[in-house]
Amino acid sequence: MSDMEPQLLSLELLPTDPLLLVLSFLDYRDLVSCCYLSRRLNQLSSHDPLWKRHCKKYWLISEEERTQRNQSWKAIFKSFYIDLGRYIQYYAMLKKAWDDLERYLGQWCPRMIGSLKDSVQEEDLNAVEAQIGCKLPDDYRCSFRIHNGQKLVVPGLMGSMALSNHYRSEDLLDIDTAAGGFQQRLGLKQCLPLTFCIHTGLSQYMALESVEGRNKHEIFYQCPDQMARNPSAIDMFITGTSYLEWFTSYVNKVVTGGYPIIRDQIFRYVHDKECVATTGDITVSVSTSFLPELSSVHPPHYFFTYRIRIEMSKDALPEKACQLDSRYWRITNAKGDVEEVQGPGVVGEFPIISPGHVYEYTSCTTFSTTSGYMEGYYTFHCLYYKDKFFNVTIPRFHMVCPTFKVSTARMETNHNDYAMDEDEDSTDTDDYEDRRRALDMPAPSVCCPRHT
Repeated sequence: MSDMEPQLLSLELLPTDPLLLVLSFLDYRDLVSCCYLSRRLNQLSSHDPLWKRHCKKYWLISEEERTQRNQSWKAIFKSFYIDLGRYIQYYAMLKKAWDDLERYLGQWCPRMIGSLKDSVQEEDLNAVEAQIGCKLPDDYRCSFRIHNGQKLVVPGLMGSMALSNHYRSEDLLDIDTAAGGFQQRLGLKQCLPLTFCIHTGLSQYMALESVEGRNKHEIFYQCPDQMARNPSAIDMFITGTSYLEWFTSYVNKVVTGGYPIIRDQIFRYVHDKECVATTGDITVSVSTSFLPELSSVHPPHYFFTYRIRIEMSKDALPEKACQLDSRYWRITNAKGDVEEVQGPGVVGEFPIISPGHVYEYTSCTTFSTTSGYMEGYYTFHCLYYKDKFFNVTIPRFHMVCPTFKVSTARMETNHNDYAMDEDEDSTDTDDYEDRRRALDMPAPSVCCPRHT
C-alpha cells in the first residue's frame, strides 16, 4: 500500500533551469532567505541575472551604469542595500522623481539645475535629528540622500506666483537651513520648514509629531488666525499627507506640463482641460491658483489668482484682426451669491488680437467662501470694420481652496469672542494686475482692490 502513495517532490530536486525560473519570481528578501536553506539553493540564489531585476526595481540601475561600475548585479544590489537599505520602499519613487525633474529642468529651466545641492550622508541626517530632538521620516531622509534641497535663490524649485505687487517663489530648503527653522513655539510645535520664499517669508511645514491637531508628517501652509487673541492660534492649509506624496505629486505635475513655464520659472497655475471656450476664431482658456499667503480662515478670506490666454487661430483671415474693448464678469460664491462686474479693457490694456497672436494676462479675485466660480465675456471690435462689435465667451472656471484645519487653540477658546464676518463680496481686479512685472516686488497687501 505504501508503494502506491505519491512521493512529495522536493524543490531542490528540480532541474536547474526550472528552479532558476522559480527563483526569478522571488522578492529580494526571499532570495536572500534561500541562501540559508541549502548549499544548492545558496549557489543558485547567487546566480547574477536574478539580481538584475532587483537592481532595476529598487535602485534604478541601468545596463550602462552596471557596465561603468564593472560589478556583478548582486554586488551592486548589496552595495546599495548597505548604504540605502532603510529607504528601499521609497528610493525608486524618489530617485525617479528627481531624475524626471532634472531632465525637465535641463530642457525648460536650465539655470535652476545649478541651484540643486548634492546629497547628504546618514551622519548628517542623524546630526540634525540630534539637534532638533525629533526623528525625521524615512521618505524625507531618502530624498535628501539624493539631493540636499537647493540654494536660497530665485527662482525656487517648488514653484512661483506673481501679481503686480506680489511675488512668491519657494525654495526647497537644504537640511541645515530646515533644521535652523525648526519650530518649538506654540502653534507650530515640532514643525520643520520644507520650503521658504525669501520675498514673503512663506514656508510649507511638515509636522514631525501628532500635536496641536496635526497628523504626523502632514504638510501645510501656516495661516495665523487674524481674529484670535491667542498668537498660537494658527490655522493650516494642508498640502500633503507625507513627504513622498507631497514631493512626487508636485514633480509629476511639473514634468507632465501641468504647470506652465514662464520666464524660466515654474508657475503653479492649474489648468482644467475643459476650461476652454472658442468663439469663432478666438479661443479663451483659464488657469487658476490659490494663494495661501494672502488668505485666511478667520476671517474667511480666500485669495485666488487666474491667468487667461486669448488666442486667435493662425488660419483666421487677416481681416479678422480685432481689439478688446471691455470685459464682463459674473462671479458666484459657494452660497450662490452673484456679483456682476463690467469694465474697460483688461489690466489697463486693450490688446489687439490677430491671426496666430496670443495675449495672456494675470488677475485675481477673493471669496468669503471656500470656493466659487467666474464666467463672462469680452467685447471686441473689428479693426477692418470698426462699427462691428462681438462678444467672446470666457469659460466658467472654478476656484477651490485646499483642505484646511482650524487651530486647536481657537477651538479651545469661547467662540463668542469672535465676530465672524462672511459678507465680503468677491472681487474682480483686472485693472490691478500687470502681467509684465514679476521680480523684486514690494511687500504684498492682503486685500484685493475692488473693481479698480
